[in-house]
Amino acid sequence: MRISELSRRSGVSIPTIKYYLRDGLLPPGRATAANQADYDDSHLRRLRLIRSLIGVRGLSVSATRDVLAAVDKQRENVHLLLGLVLGILPADRGGEPEGSTQADDTSAPAGADADADVSGLSEVAALTAEMGWKTSPHTPAAQVVAETLETLRALGVDYDWRSLLPYAELADRTAALDLDQLADASDPLQQAERAVLLTVLLEPALLALRRLAQEHHSAQRYGGG
Repeated sequence: MRISELSRRSGVSIPTIKYYLRDGLLPPGRATAANQADYDDSHLRRLRLIRSLIGVRGLSVSATRDVLAAVDKQRENVHLLLGLVLGILPADRGGEPEGSTQADDTSAPAGADADADVSGLSEVAALTAEMGWKTSPHTPAAQVVAETLETLRALGVDYDWRSLLPYAELADRTAALDLDQLADASDPLQQAERAVLLTVLLEPALLALRRLAQEHHSAQRYGGG
């Protein structure tokens, strides 16, 4: 296909496509003349992934280049590829999870705060073990859960990892639904693009659904006009 068709099918403007070509995010097409080239479906899939990483995930061009470089090394491993595009695995290590632990990855300050942080991560480890989850030691989500538990306790709320188990079970079912929706995308780059779209764009809707359900159950339990 010509660059005009690539633009039309991808939704990315021709000047932007040319910028991605110059910057190395998109590989060159097959030259057909001095200033013309043909592009194929692999260019379309990669361009759609670039668009989702920059426009949906909000990555910079530089960060997107790093992710794509790591993706190129993991094209045959869909699990690691999804970890890269969703920010679960570090692009600067090529997506390789080996060689560190959650505690090693934590850059907490020394002293009581560091002790609290390690305690929180230990609780996350207990939670994931109880759920039977296999997760990367690099995932930022573990740090978020750890910090949330510590904040709740600092505010006087008696809350630990066991309190999160019912929510973890709901999250487990939600994640299975997420991955089910990738099944009809046969190409890894298509799966990666769809994973970014479903994860980033659906998160506000999932939170809104929780609020709607809370309103419903509040009205049922406590009455409401």
